[in-house]
Amino acid sequence: MNYRKILHAFNNWFVFFLLAAFVVTCCTMLFVSTLSETLDIVFTEENIASAAKLTFGNVLLISLIFTIIDTVRRKLTVDRPTKCIISAGEKITGGDFSVRIEHLRDSYAYESFNSIIDCFNKMAQELGSVETLRTDFIANVSHELKTPLAIMQNYGTMLQSPDLSDKKRIEYAKGITENSRRLASLITNILKLNKLENQRIFPVSERFDLSEQLCCSLLQFEEIWEQKSIDIETDIEDSVYINSDSELLELVWNNLLSNAFKFTEKGGAVSVALTADEDFATVKIADTGCGISPETGAHIFEKFYQGDTSHAMQGNGLGLALVKRVVDIMNGEIAVESEVGIGSTFIVKLKRGDSDGLEKAD
Repeated sequence: MNYRKILHAFNNWFVFFLLAAFVVTCCTMLFVSTLSETLDIVFTEENIASAAKLTFGNVLLISLIFTIIDTVRRKLTVDRPTKCIISAGEKITGGDFSVRIEHLRDSYAYESFNSIIDCFNKMAQELGSVETLRTDFIANVSHELKTPLAIMQNYGTMLQSPDLSDKKRIEYAKGITENSRRLASLITNILKLNKLENQRIFPVSERFDLSEQLCCSLLQFEEIWEQKSIDIETDIEDSVYINSDSELLELVWNNLLSNAFKFTEKGGAVSVALTADEDFATVKIADTGCGISPETGAHIFEKFYQGDTSHAMQGNGLGLALVKRVVDIMNGEIAVESEVGIGSTFIVKLKRGDSDGLEKAD
């Protein structure tokens, strides 16, 4: 309980009580005084009526004075802050999300308005952040769509050359295929992320073997680790069952493993570990790649963010955003430990029991 608010309310009530008592007392004294002065305390019907009319006039005058005082008070304590809030709201409606309202000075008299101002400023800040994200999203989507389309267009133009050798023709056709796959992957990830963020994908909780799922996901990259001579290290507990959405979690492991193999140089190592207790299962996916700086690590789960600003590495910056969103839906936790030049370790912690908000499979 907020005792300051109670004390403030009591003070307001007490002031109003004193004011009302003062007005009533003044009116009574005026009435009695008028009778005493004019009648020498001889009360007749005519004189009482005369005194009552005079007292009524004084009451009207006192009421008028207090009405003026209350009007001025309302102008200063109600209308002024209200107009300030309305003006700021109109600016936000016009698209200016940088507007902020300063706190009113008298914290007691304006406590309610200051609470409204706090909420308003927070709303303006959130709207500004959303607008920034929307602008960045459009810019990044345009960039990611434009790059593969430009490459495909260039290769398509060169393929039209009549004196092109078969080797070059195959090379250009391969480039078109790779960039079309990159474009398809981008669109697929955008659609998945949009459905996840708008809650159009409803996770279903079912009991499955997480150990088996991790092994299957790892085996999908066998061709890549053989080509790059990457050492694989596993420390996966057997028969670790959890209740969760296996399809969405498969998306998590595929993205994390894909990044691990992509950023690990030839002759490096990738490790996958799974440990569990009665309540949680913890998955660690580590690599000996280039690592992540603290500045990059603070943004890697944001949409379209790529540590490689040159975009030399394949990717569209949506994989980890998808991973983060899925883990959040599962009421799990994800963290990254990394050091530049040494490698990165992604740690995912999941509940083994049913998570709140997930539908149970029939």
